[in-house]
Amino acid sequence: MAKTKSATKIVPIGDRVVIKRVAAEETTKGGIILPDSAKEKPREGIVLALGTGKLLKNGDRAPFSVKANDRVLFSSYAGTEVKVDGEEYVILSEDEILGIVS
Repeated sequence: MAKTKSATKIVPIGDRVVIKRVAAEETTKGGIILPDSAKEKPREGIVLALGTGKLLKNGDRAPFSVKANDRVLFSSYAGTEVKVDGEEYVILSEDEILGIVS
């Protein structure tokens, strides 16, 4: 139902989602260049892959509210960070996604 061809080697299960963080801001609005140690991890990312959906009590799978390539917001400490082939990803539950950026 919600199966997507994964752009990564990670295939999430259940209601999990694989997200790639967007690049952190290099400068402030005032033009100050930020060193790597001062950069905050972005809380925004692109959905790369979806699991099969949350299993409901009647045995059906709930549809996802997000889809591949959606730009989403999530909290700083949401999910689990993983590194595969030098690329960093966040795997989190759909419940941990705060919203979709349009």
